[in-house]
Amino acid sequence: MNTITAVKQYVTKMVEDSGSGMKVLLLDKETTGIVSMVYSQSEILQKEVYLFERIDVPSRETMKHLKAITFLRPTKENIEHLIKELKSPKYGNYYIYFSNTVKQSDIKGMAEADDHETVKELQEYYADYFAVSPHVVSLNLPSCARAGGSAWDIKAFDRTTDGLCAMLLSLRKSPLIRYHGFSDMARRLAGNIRLAIDKNATMFDFRRQDIPPLLLILDRRDDPVTPLLNQWTYQAMVHELLGINNNRIDLSKVPGISKDLQEVVLSSEHDDFYQKNKYLNFGEIAQNSKELMEEFQKTVKSSQKLDSIADMKAFVENYPQFRKMSGTVTKHVTVISELSRLVNEYCLLDVSELEQDLAAQSDHTSALQRVRRLIENPKVRDIDLMRTVLLYALRYEKQSDVSGLLSLLARRGISDYYRRMVSAIVQYGGKNVRSSDLFGQSKTPMSLSRRLFKGLKGVENIYTQHVPLIQEILDNLIKGKLKEAQFPYLGPSQLRERPQDVIVFMIGGITYEETLAVHNLNKSVPGIRIVLAGSTIHNCKSFLEEVVKATGIAGEEKRTRSTSGQRHGPTTF
Repeated sequence: MNTITAVKQYVTKMVEDSGSGMKVLLLDKETTGIVSMVYSQSEILQKEVYLFERIDVPSRETMKHLKAITFLRPTKENIEHLIKELKSPKYGNYYIYFSNTVKQSDIKGMAEADDHETVKELQEYYADYFAVSPHVVSLNLPSCARAGGSAWDIKAFDRTTDGLCAMLLSLRKSPLIRYHGFSDMARRLAGNIRLAIDKNATMFDFRRQDIPPLLLILDRRDDPVTPLLNQWTYQAMVHELLGINNNRIDLSKVPGISKDLQEVVLSSEHDDFYQKNKYLNFGEIAQNSKELMEEFQKTVKSSQKLDSIADMKAFVENYPQFRKMSGTVTKHVTVISELSRLVNEYCLLDVSELEQDLAAQSDHTSALQRVRRLIENPKVRDIDLMRTVLLYALRYEKQSDVSGLLSLLARRGISDYYRRMVSAIVQYGGKNVRSSDLFGQSKTPMSLSRRLFKGLKGVENIYTQHVPLIQEILDNLIKGKLKEAQFPYLGPSQLRERPQDVIVFMIGGITYEETLAVHNLNKSVPGIRIVLAGSTIHNCKSFLEEVVKATGIAGEEKRTRSTSGQRHGPTTF
């Protein structure tokens, strides 16, 4: 159940099966990201891949001495590009690999185009997803629902089905399926996955396990709180404040940044410091980065002693490692310094403390006063004001003074577009939409236990009071307490024993807080292997953009502008 290993094995097999000789890797936009998540450029260079090209770039140079390892998603556009390529080949031979099942009609079209007989191999390798870490997968879909409702966008639905089926095939799992029964989107996806498995029964005919694997399909709407919160572990902070896109961080807007640090890569597979520290809190990270710097300084001093031929020989032998350590130190010190600057400049400790209390506490009067005070603080960013007001609206949906807060936001200069987010978040994930009792307000034994779960279990400080709903769901699943009325099985099969292999898919995206929860469960519960997948990995900004698309606010904004001729707010955050 290691998704990075699964994808990496596919890529390795593609490259090695073409034999020796110089190669070009011919990719599309998505497979470029899929490969880069598991292979560094230096690693793949060692396998005689000397050039990386995109199939959709027509102006590529003709190089007949190169073999083309072609790895594409089997989309209509890519098939058209490939047919055009084969009619006028730029490379000597083509080894063609698709990331998912390809239609027979498309294979026939490629065969007819291959007049020069350059195609040496054609295979389906099911690496049709982004392996973020061994237990985390994203499909990089920014949104799933059609505007104005909770129904699937058809393209997102097809891409999600393709990605999930590919992941199951790559992990060699033919699972039982459970889904969030309150969600039409989850029910429909579960049915489509079952249909795809049945249709391709021979492909999913793996050796049966004593305890069958389980696919659990959830809906982001049942927990709109987690993506709204600031995070305090390294990986989650980086994504929240700087943004992570296929392991890459854009630092170009950091004051005084050098040219070679404007974009950096944070990969657990290729960066030991990141691997060891990504789940630690910010205080620990700062201390560990200091120790990393001190270790590097000692290495620099020792390397300066070049008194003999042996000293020089030792330095030359260690130089690649020295350079690697130098780059690691510079990168992480830069990232951590920028995080620290943003935390201080925007009063994020104060913001986060209030967010956590809104998510985990229940004193309405105190909460309202604190939100009002925050709105009056000129240092707090608009997006941070919005997230606290959105949390307040969700937390006190029936008793809130939302109108008063909206007036304060208007006085502060927050656009009408932003302010409409309050009604949008209630439409997206309010009480009428959720099946869960996120805030423990129903006074049932389960809600009381959830309050204790929040208040006591593993809480390190006031900034980590919140426990994501997925942790409770998985805890109940592992203990055999997940209610079938809420999470029914698809079909008659039922899992009577505790599952061992669990694949969780979250429609509407996951967060790094949730990947940490799954990481901790994998570590702490013997015999359990959980992979968490989502349509995307959200920070607050991307989550609000998804809410906008799902509730149709973007369309409202366009209509408002066309009728008034005035710009009331940005179309993106």
